Amino acid sequence: MNTPSRPVAGFTRRLLPLSIAFASPWLAAQEAEPLTLDALNVSGELESVYQAGSASVGGFNEAPLIDTPASISVFSQEMLKNQQARLLSEVLRNDASVGDSYAPVGYYENFVVRGFSLNAANSYRINGRSITGEQNVALENKEQVELLKGLSGLQSGVSEPAGVVNYKTKRPEDVRSVTVSTNEHGERYLATDVGGWFGNEKQFGLRANVAHEDIRSYVEHADGKRDFASLAFDWNINDQSTLQLDVEYQTKEQRSVPGYQLLGGTELPHDASPRKLLGYQSWSNPVGIDSLNMSGRYEYRFNDDWKASLSASRSRVVIDDYSAFAYGCYFQSDCPSKPVTGHFTPGGGYDIYDFRSPDDTRRNDEVEASMSGLFNTAWLKHELTFGTSAFRRTVDTRPYFSEYVGSGNIHDTPQTLDPSDLPVGHTERRLDSRQYGLFATDRIHFDEHWQTVIGGRQVRLDEKAYNDDGSDNRHTQRSIFLPQAALIYKPVDNVSLYTSYSKGLSLGGTASVFDSNAGEILAPTISRQLEAGVKYDWRRMSFTAAVFQTRQAYQYSRPNDDGISSVFVQQGQQKNTGLELSANGWLTSQLQIAASVAAIRARVEDSGTAAYEGHQAINVPKVRGSLFADYSLPIPGLALLGGMQYSSSKYANREGSVKVDDYAVFNAGSRYSTRIDGYDTVFRLTVDNLFDKRYWRDVGEYLGDDYIFLGAPRTARLSATVSF
Repeated sequence: MNTPSRPVAGFTRRLLPLSIAFASPWLAAQEAEPLTLDALNVSGELESVYQAGSASVGGFNEAPLIDTPASISVFSQEMLKNQQARLLSEVLRNDASVGDSYAPVGYYENFVVRGFSLNAANSYRINGRSITGEQNVALENKEQVELLKGLSGLQSGVSEPAGVVNYKTKRPEDVRSVTVSTNEHGERYLATDVGGWFGNEKQFGLRANVAHEDIRSYVEHADGKRDFASLAFDWNINDQSTLQLDVEYQTKEQRSVPGYQLLGGTELPHDASPRKLLGYQSWSNPVGIDSLNMSGRYEYRFNDDWKASLSASRSRVVIDDYSAFAYGCYFQSDCPSKPVTGHFTPGGGYDIYDFRSPDDTRRNDEVEASMSGLFNTAWLKHELTFGTSAFRRTVDTRPYFSEYVGSGNIHDTPQTLDPSDLPVGHTERRLDSRQYGLFATDRIHFDEHWQTVIGGRQVRLDEKAYNDDGSDNRHTQRSIFLPQAALIYKPVDNVSLYTSYSKGLSLGGTASVFDSNAGEILAPTISRQLEAGVKYDWRRMSFTAAVFQTRQAYQYSRPNDDGISSVFVQQGQQKNTGLELSANGWLTSQLQIAASVAAIRARVEDSGTAAYEGHQAINVPKVRGSLFADYSLPIPGLALLGGMQYSSSKYANREGSVKVDDYAVFNAGSRYSTRIDGYDTVFRLTVDNLFDKRYWRDVGEYLGDDYIFLGAPRTARLSATVSF
């Protein structure tokens, strides 16, 4: 943490007369003999806002990326501003290893990384502390977003093999800015960023971010609104100790947009429109998501080598989930009986359900105490971190209902239907999951070339799952050691090669309503990962390459022999093998880039269902690429922005019988920095999907059903930021 300089005005005023007295005779002598000084040349290089030097998500402390034996992407505040990102999906599209996995407009988003899904329970963090993932985290108060790809059992305990997303909040500094923006539909957006230091010795710091957004969606009838406020407080208690507190609150209301489903379960919809809200009914309420995230961290430095920290957090999200939901075709005569899961009729017909699930409350609480320090044993240099943590997640929901109210067709506007008059049940606890951990990691330096990082976390999991009526569903108690080891070789300071092994524990999945064990939450599963990579910092560019192999137990709805029913099981494994390449920084003196490519082979083995094996897994393209470029023109303050996202074809069902085409989407924009009436002002224009490409961005599975979502059409956004 950077401590602001503190003025010593009184001391300066006392010395000023004395300084003048001593200097006066020398100054008088210089009037007779002019003094000629040699010319002094001052030069420097502007750092790229797309090239990060360090991240905190790879361990327990901030560390240089070149010394971190893991694949980490860092998206800076300037990148978020230049792309005018409001949602995490607009940030993570800059990494080719990431894709959407059930991310409807108006709902909270879900993602796949390296072909595995992130988990809302434990894959998202703010300043290293866990938050509930069932929210669209605001970006107004974020300094950067970090993505650790792959296993993170050492850092976060029970977690998915996909990785971890960490939001790093802005710290107090002297800043005063206002941002306004709009889009082609007349959206209204206002955000302020205000901060400063105060106190007798400038020991207290505050930073506040406030935003209001009148959402104007490209989807008909899917407008909404969002309000956000956050406060960051820093206290430099003394030279040895600091305290940091963060709190943020957001409320958002917007109709969720149902996804399409396969026609007859075997064919993609024809002439689908990204602007249409399937199943629209005027009486359907918007989805409301209220989120509160709080965290605090106290750090005490014993000396230059040793420090201790205590941190705690609470994250609470309440979701009022309402929808006139387009789903399946079970009440229509031409609905094929197979597959068992939801699909539309061959002609595009679908059922409409009045879906209600209010007061869906998720809460994560976490506390961690750790100590880290430096010491030597013989010729070995150690960087040791050890500590303990406790984590609790609870889920409280009402028994939702989904009542059939009528039908519609993807080619027509549905008629007005009557809503259901059934009441919603009382709130019941569905999940109470507790984790206790002891962890330690040691980075050992053998010499200037060789390092090793060894560590592990002992996890004790105590998890209770309940049925809708409050009765016991499952009680899991498990204790397991999650090791992690890596070897790093640095032939020169700016090149590192590494290899690593990790073991992880993931929460079990939940059986869908189609399964004979509907609602059952399965036991946690083991995952393992091998990774090797190289990192190279050259001038003002950073290059990385990594190969990996990850294995996890395969969880799915296994069809029974009768061909009609299914049961949700853990059987076999999914093995993903991949290659990742990235380049970030100044390519030339005027051009900055952020580029990445990922090639992934995802296969299911020994599942007991032959149709699901021998081909690429659902919603995982073999190749994906991303590029963002920032070119400074000779005109002072003016830059051109542009980029693209590419995805090869991918399967839209587990059988691998339906495939969506590959696509390339191009984006363009500009940035102009100037001064107006003495104030620094930045104008930004972004146009996404410049050529209005129609494509299927997301063909993932959610709660046992296959959904397919169209990508956004051409959209434009204009903003202005004024700093006072």
